[in-house]
Amino acid sequence: MKDRIRDVVREKLADAVTMEYPPMTRREAVLPGIPGKAHAVVGMRRSGKTWYLLQCLADRLARGVERERLVYFNFEDERLGDLESGDLGLVIEEYYRRYPHFRKSREVTFCFDEIQLVSGWERFARRVMDSEKVELFLSGSSAKMLSREVATSMRGRAVETLITPFGFREFLRHRGDPLPAGLVGAKQRSRTAAAFDDYLASGGFPEAMAISSSRDRVRLLQGYVDAVLFRDVAERHNVGNLVALRAFVRQLLCNPAGTLSISKISSDFHSRGIPASKETFLAFFDYLQDAFLVFAMPIFTRSERRRQVNPRKLYLADHGLAVAFSPAAGLDRGHLMENIVACELAKSSRELAYYKTREGFVVDFLETAHDGSECLIQVCADLSDETIRVRELRALESALRERPGASGLLLCGEEPPPETRFPPGLRVETLWKWLGRPLDSRGV
Repeated sequence: MKDRIRDVVREKLADAVTMEYPPMTRREAVLPGIPGKAHAVVGMRRSGKTWYLLQCLADRLARGVERERLVYFNFEDERLGDLESGDLGLVIEEYYRRYPHFRKSREVTFCFDEIQLVSGWERFARRVMDSEKVELFLSGSSAKMLSREVATSMRGRAVETLITPFGFREFLRHRGDPLPAGLVGAKQRSRTAAAFDDYLASGGFPEAMAISSSRDRVRLLQGYVDAVLFRDVAERHNVGNLVALRAFVRQLLCNPAGTLSISKISSDFHSRGIPASKETFLAFFDYLQDAFLVFAMPIFTRSERRRQVNPRKLYLADHGLAVAFSPAAGLDRGHLMENIVACELAKSSRELAYYKTREGFVVDFLETAHDGSECLIQVCADLSDETIRVRELRALESALRERPGASGLLLCGEEPPPETRFPPGLRVETLWKWLGRPLDSRGV
């Protein structure tokens, strides 16, 4: 059996150093600049992790690194189904048998895709980093790769890069549309606003963008969720109550930007004849976060007790999942927009929470940057409705009085009516324009 595995490894290595990198949409994720660390590239299934690994290899090739020192190796191969941790060394052994002159003398970049499929891979990765001159990329669909397995078994030797579905800038780039820069004319403004409507309807999963039929796109995205449920949750964690799991996930996906109360969900399900304890649903939610399907945002407070007793807000890995699971008549454009903003802010914020004023008004986000500066952000789909406009501005003004050092930002779906009056110092911007700028130039 070992000879057969060795033959497969040799074949894959031969392909790895000769394959041509396909044309790809450039991702905006940035690798942490921390020397001596492995790069753990993680994210939800079908979000583009493999393409990001190839982008990193292509970047090194463009900088003049020899092609033979750039190795992509995917462990999601049925021929490697019997591979054990003790066999992983064959990959390194066979590579240096073919290129012995690189060993210890030149750095070789290895991208190990879906390596978490091999139990015990952490010890192999740590040994390779300690004994060879390598740059190591590790990919996987489970957050456990970093938060538990890498953090313990790699002993702090790995840093995470999270790959998400396309943001709006990547969406535009993938379609070949121009990115908005500075002042834009009426024609480009209309074109970009129309592209944002398309993005709102389809979401950011690369494969889904190519599907014109909304029915087929819904089926594809529902298939993604099924893969997460069965492969990343049920199989990995030995979940037996699949009825409760599927019903729980459907309820979450229909409620982007909503409040999350596990106690209420448990009581509601019990009344509907789907018995499962609160502890079971808490475990389900933990598993779904590990698989990057959802994430939760707490209330802003310095009190741990208040943080625990207040509900969190729920966001999805991509707003397209809500489109795929919600009744068409029940979709809330404002909630989809808020979900998009949450995903964007999560990429660069030091801390992210929602803010509730002493008067009980809620602001969607209090974003704390890495330099400690704060910004209160409200998302509003339609400022033309006076009732909605008054409510959103009242919450922002109240929060800004309570946190005088914070800046304020109102993101809206459409240009506000010309006669609209805003508080001094409040920045008002259409969401598509804000999303169209690079993260470091949004002024949040």
